[in-house]
Amino acid sequence: MSIKYTEDHEWLKVEGDTAIVGITHHAQDALGDVVFVDLPEVGKAYAQKETAGVVESVKAAADVYMPVSGEVTEVNEALRADPSLANTDPLGAGWFFKVKLSDASQLAALMDETSYTAFSANA
Repeated sequence: MSIKYTEDHEWLKVEGDTAIVGITHHAQDALGDVVFVDLPEVGKAYAQKETAGVVESVKAAADVYMPVSGEVTEVNEALRADPSLANTDPLGAGWFFKVKLSDASQLAALMDETSYTAFSANA
């Protein structure tokens, strides 16, 4: 299982032809206390970088972008019920959705943890 990161501060854990997607520690730090999430529709296909959801905090709202093209297979209903999971466990229980990859070659353009750490230090 590998973890990749986007310049828009999403992470994805790839397991076979499926990826679990969420927002990074950096994103949740910048947003502050998350109070609402709008998750994508299960069964809907999205293109890479298309808006797939929204996360709202006490100080801002931000789009959640699809890090790779694919079809949403599951959303995190626990996150919908308790949006603060995006703050308390953004890389675990605070995941947003799962997507079945339609073009795995898109993963090559995403950052690994070392690259993302350097990128987010300057963001």
